[in-house]
Amino acid sequence: MRWLLIFWIFVISGVAYIDRVNLSIAGPTIAREFGLDDLHLGWVFSAFLVGYALFQTPAGRLADWMGPRRVIGLGVVWWAIFTGVITFLSPGSAQLLVWLMAARFLLGAGEAVVYPASNCVVASWIPSEERGIANGIIFAGVGFGAGVTPPFIAYLMTHYGWRVSFWASAVVGLFAGAVWYLIARDTPQEHAWVSPQELAHIESGLQQQDTDKRTKLPWKSIVLSRNILAASFSYFAYGYTAYIFFSWFFIYLNKTRHLDLRHSSYYTMLPFIAMAVGSPVGGWIADLFVKRRGWRVGRCYTACVAMAACAVFVAAGCVVADARVASIVLAGGAGSLYLSQSSFWAISADIGKSSAGSVSGFMNMCGQIGGAITASATPWIASKWGWPASFLTAALLCALGGAAWLVLQPERTSERVLESACG
Repeated sequence: MRWLLIFWIFVISGVAYIDRVNLSIAGPTIAREFGLDDLHLGWVFSAFLVGYALFQTPAGRLADWMGPRRVIGLGVVWWAIFTGVITFLSPGSAQLLVWLMAARFLLGAGEAVVYPASNCVVASWIPSEERGIANGIIFAGVGFGAGVTPPFIAYLMTHYGWRVSFWASAVVGLFAGAVWYLIARDTPQEHAWVSPQELAHIESGLQQQDTDKRTKLPWKSIVLSRNILAASFSYFAYGYTAYIFFSWFFIYLNKTRHLDLRHSSYYTMLPFIAMAVGSPVGGWIADLFVKRRGWRVGRCYTACVAMAACAVFVAAGCVVADARVASIVLAGGAGSLYLSQSSFWAISADIGKSSAGSVSGFMNMCGQIGGAITASATPWIASKWGWPASFLTAALLCALGGAAWLVLQPERTSERVLESACG
């Protein structure tokens, strides 16, 4: 049962990325219809990420208190609504740019619940030594959703217009949310479908939880923890790099590399396919090294090496002359980046335990701040110094984020976090 829930969070993760990446595919068409330039389009991209970032921490705390079943279910309904809202705007709408930004901001606020709440599921349902692969499967949904979005949205846009593509995204989300609410429970003890054998396996593999399940880490102990701060800085760098692919890669291939709509949509899939493969592979590798070499090697060194490899690929890909070869090299960077993904979320569940939603929400907030910055900074840097400078900036940050893993101590539990923060 635990793997069925993880699989369905993978589905919801994919749908979430369809709803956020659809704008990067439809963006040029919407910009022409609404009279927006790349800078203003970047503001619309950033509005989503600002909402997404600001609500990560409260969403994580909400999931800790209300439980992931209800929080994810309500979140899916919310973001389906605000995916569709944008379709009712027209070029003649008053304060058009403000309404576009508001709709995307509120969409981001709704999507903020997904990964902090999913980390609550991981903390309650998944034994510690299986958390790498579990998070790898969940975040493979990012690559899957972002990968199917270019041809899916391009097909619907070509045949029916961009508004239909947004309505379709919303309907798929509502279906996924309804199934989740039917099959999910907050803990394995509450679920009638969990066998006694599986329940015993889960309970034996969970790290020692707080004796009082209602006890949550105070915010002071979260924001002053060296582990959490290091992971959050690294995730900031991770988010900055990842969102070049989510926000600008299609437009980069289409406008700068001069690939047509069809070929741009196909080559835009490559980084996301690499993400979908890299995420579970990275989780499997991390769990394997945890068992054989310990927590530091399995979590920290795996993520450090993966982010360093991403920096090399991104730096190399932006200077390759041929657009198709560049797409393949940059896809290698995206895949390498996602080899580190599961380590972030596994370590936040290990440290946070009953506060896994709050800890991962704080960390993910920092990652989305990085994404919000790159959504607007990337076209600005490109306009000043060219697109290679935009990619090299991401490569440098990614390398620094990888180095941050070297100061983490993943064996520190939530109790030690609390003790160190409180003196």
